[in-house]
Amino acid sequence: MLTPLLLVAILSEAQPSVVGRWKTVDDESGEVKSIVEIAERKGTYYGKIVQLFTSDDPDPVCEKCPLEDERYGKKILGMEILKGLKKAGDEYSDGYILDPEVGRIYRCTLWLEGPDLKVRGYWGPFYRTQTWKKST
Repeated sequence: MLTPLLLVAILSEAQPSVVGRWKTVDDESGEVKSIVEIAERKGTYYGKIVQLFTSDDPDPVCEKCPLEDERYGKKILGMEILKGLKKAGDEYSDGYILDPEVGRIYRCTLWLEGPDLKVRGYWGPFYRTQTWKKST
């Protein structure tokens, strides 16, 4: 017989989640740029860069981040780029994503589409969507 606690554990594992490691794929070049690890803390979702794939500086700092942002001048490897996302139905929204290459912070929404993670950043009325792939 299934106890209520065991049933909740089984159901939560059966539901897909954004938690885990994701390959960020540049939507223009198709190249893998980094691995971002998304975690949940007290109902809020965050993501940090855990690996970079770059031929330039192997340990860059965020020189283009806004001066007033705490991440300005900090190492990109290990940097939290996704902040404050909350699960609402099938989406994760009300958070922000930082693009350290251009130094912009965007409102952000995430959702799963099959095995892929869709990441949409909003800049005013404009938006751009990337598809991230699950990393093993």
